[in-house]
Amino acid sequence: MGKLTFAMNVSLDGYTAARGDDLGWSIPDDELFQWWSDRVSATGLALYGRRLWEAMSSHWPTADQEPGATPAEIEFAQRWRDMPKVVFSSKPRPVNWNTRLVTGDAVPEIARLKAGEGGPIDIVGATLAAATMRAGLIDEYVMVTHPVLVGGGTPFFTSLDHWVQLKLVETRAFPGGAVLARYDVRR
Repeated sequence: MGKLTFAMNVSLDGYTAARGDDLGWSIPDDELFQWWSDRVSATGLALYGRRLWEAMSSHWPTADQEPGATPAEIEFAQRWRDMPKVVFSSKPRPVNWNTRLVTGDAVPEIARLKAGEGGPIDIVGATLAAATMRAGLIDEYVMVTHPVLVGGGTPFFTSLDHWVQLKLVETRAFPGGAVLARYDVRR
């Protein structure tokens, strides 16, 4: 069974994206960028919602070929392309770069993937994660909190019908002021 982790950058006031899906506030420093790159390398499967998939796939597939790309950006682009990915969308759309598309109900498919053989699974995309949270499928929450208040947008957490008890398993501060907090779900 795969461990399912919801991991994203989050503003201090709890948003993964500001209004208009603006992610400009979450630019990582070099150390944090390397942390995210290493996480991508260790992920067995990444589950994307449509909006975040569109943002990532518009840049990373060819970022290593851009003039002035740093060694870290080249490494991340290669790791991102190689990582198996599933995109959940209500409408058919083309996907590439070691990716398959699921247009049906995400929760049963995520439960199936989690129950199967394989390594760690990351959910990236707060809307997709919200349905998975409500279904009780998430095993770990990783928040990289940035020192910014964005005032609204897409929240990291969704409304739940019940409490979810968590255990803090790691914290880390990054030079740019972001703070990592990793929590396991107590079952």
